[in-house]
Amino acid sequence: MSKIRSMPRYGFLASSIGVTCAAALALPMTTPAATAAARTEGGAGAGRSAAPAVPGSTQSLRLAPLAPDRTAGAGPAQGLYRTGVRHFSLVGVVWDDPDTHLHGTVQVRTRSVARGTWSGWQDVDTHNADHGADPGSAERASGRVRGATAPLWVGGSDGVDLRVRADAGRRGAPAGPLPSGMRLELVDPGTAPPPKGSPARAPRRGAARGATAPAVDTGPAPLGATRIPALGRAETERGLLAPDDGPPAPRQQAKPYIGARPAIVTRRGWGADESLRESGFVYTKKVKVAFVHHTASGNNYTCAQAPSVIRSIYRYHVQSMGWRDIGYNFLVDKCGTLYEGRAGGVAKAVLGAHTMGFNTNSMGVAVIGSFGRTKPSAAAVKAIARLAAWKLGLYGMNPRATTYLTSGGGNLYAKGKNVRLNVISGHRDGYNTDCPGTQLYAKLGTVRSTAAGYQGR
Repeated sequence: MSKIRSMPRYGFLASSIGVTCAAALALPMTTPAATAAARTEGGAGAGRSAAPAVPGSTQSLRLAPLAPDRTAGAGPAQGLYRTGVRHFSLVGVVWDDPDTHLHGTVQVRTRSVARGTWSGWQDVDTHNADHGADPGSAERASGRVRGATAPLWVGGSDGVDLRVRADAGRRGAPAGPLPSGMRLELVDPGTAPPPKGSPARAPRRGAARGATAPAVDTGPAPLGATRIPALGRAETERGLLAPDDGPPAPRQQAKPYIGARPAIVTRRGWGADESLRESGFVYTKKVKVAFVHHTASGNNYTCAQAPSVIRSIYRYHVQSMGWRDIGYNFLVDKCGTLYEGRAGGVAKAVLGAHTMGFNTNSMGVAVIGSFGRTKPSAAAVKAIARLAAWKLGLYGMNPRATTYLTSGGGNLYAKGKNVRLNVISGHRDGYNTDCPGTQLYAKLGTVRSTAAGYQGR
């Protein structure tokens, strides 16, 4: 199990989340009823509950059996058709057992609020178990984790038509059953981040065993800041070599290999409701590998909508899938804007839930979109390189090099195996998955060389 510890503070390293959350932890804890108000269970009256206590909501609707398909070998199917539901912008399907895989297809069409018309059928990526906490970790063993598809961004909608069908068995064998307890999750991200100066809400109780909040961070983003500003390379190097408080930084070369710190939108900036996540932070020792992901949520969003997409993914990861926080440490939109992901400090070794088996001593950065057939934007690729040059440089890692991580268990490497990985790797390098998509994976060589250049190597 990963160690849980407070990390030293450096003047230029800390994120605004330390201040924000420290303030939040000092407030009275919200009641379970207030937190649950943002989630509506399916069944009679779904979509007509009282307004949620905070912006955004999740509607959870039970699926029902569909008429059997008379095609030879067709498997069982479930789905639903619903109009007049409360507005939502992201969909996904969850089920009871996170160890059960959905061997089948999931398709959805939605009715646009703006146009009043139905979209065409869209495929939902069913392979999402590979994004998650390591087996045996406190987060994975919490009892709240569910199996789930990837989330799909559909834009403002008020109607949904879903069908889930099991794959036919091989060589004429009957199709297997669908997972039990399947539900459709309809996520509304809310309209905007909280206004500046509004009081922070307390995170929900139930942090991973032993997790505690670190001391207040007073770094680059003061309380309420929405953005961590970029630094020049010389400023970044000075900050690394001469921290303004806390224990001395690990002694580096006179001119360390580190890229300039890029600008990063804070959790406050994209509107994270801190009452959703678990309290406290969980850290590992260092960051040796940066795993690159895609969110598999589709490419039909504008850069102005990116904060809404992130708020939706955050709700889906926490409320629908049962994780302690959003899984990724960072996210990048198609315009190259970087966003803080999981809480705990952008410069710290925060334990994420992004690459099952290899979350310890790594970080996960996800490009918002799907890149199996679509090429990522040049701006997004450059942003990954800038982030990697800075964050890996803090821990003395060369983006062109290889290193070793110990597997926590997965479908590619057995638990305990010492695995050689590129310092900048794709998700598929640690787990048998399509992520980060063929087109994004093909850009990782460029990311490595560009990041090394930013470090001055």
